[in-house]
Amino acid sequence: MGGYFVWDARDGGTTAPPLFLAAGGSGIAPLMSMIRHRTSTGNKVPTRLLYSSRSYEEIIYCEELDRLSAHDPTLRVIHTLTRRRPPNWMGYGRRIDRAMLADTAWRPAEKPLAFTCGPTDFVETVATHLGELGYEPGRIKTERFGPTGDGATCRITI
Repeated sequence: MGGYFVWDARDGGTTAPPLFLAAGGSGIAPLMSMIRHRTSTGNKVPTRLLYSSRSYEEIIYCEELDRLSAHDPTLRVIHTLTRRRPPNWMGYGRRIDRAMLADTAWRPAEKPLAFTCGPTDFVETVATHLGELGYEPGRIKTERFGPTGDGATCRITI
């Protein structure tokens, strides 16, 4: 699993497969670039973003994601909060697991492209479960980061 971590809105045109994006914390950054690219080109490929944050206050790009998804029915943003949730929270309240992915990801028969970015353990969990759910390994792209002992590093799996 892994591969070149780039998505181009011009690839496939109206016949492009749906996108499934899974972000952990600041791993949203490259996925947000894809969402913005998709929006700026007018691409309407069906897209789902599953975004895991510790708390509501730590959701990066929260207002922008809310605005984009409110104006685009082909973009669905799903949040899970792993530590603190506001009163009356209606989203998920746990770490991403196989059951959550089964509930939120595209069916493998739709041949989706999946991109996941975040801490190493998060990315490994998401990629493994998507594979178990029937996603083709070559269609799961991963980017991960984690401690190296003297700061953080970003590693793209090819």
